[in-house]
Amino acid sequence: MRSRYTAYVLRDEAYLRRTWHPSTLPSNLDLANQGPMQWLGLRVLNTESGGEADDKGTVEFIAKFKVNGKAQRLRETSRFTREDGHWYYVDGVFE
Repeated sequence: MRSRYTAYVLRDEAYLRRTWHPSTLPSNLDLANQGPMQWLGLRVLNTESGGEADDKGTVEFIAKFKVNGKAQRLRETSRFTREDGHWYYVDGVFE
């Protein structure tokens, strides 16, 4: 989760695509055209499963950011799955 947050901060679309499950990967992430967004921090609220012996896991988090000087937050519970030893983001439910 933290590495994907960092990828959003850096607008690293290639990394996000590599860590997004192919079944839910959008055709266009368009990070370059997000406008003047400033990421302020990530706080992980809860994790469920996702350990070494698991193939699935969830992460509940809050990501804070500013757009045009206005502070906002994104609260999501993300689902991840592990395939061939690699974790992939599947989808998320927003608060």
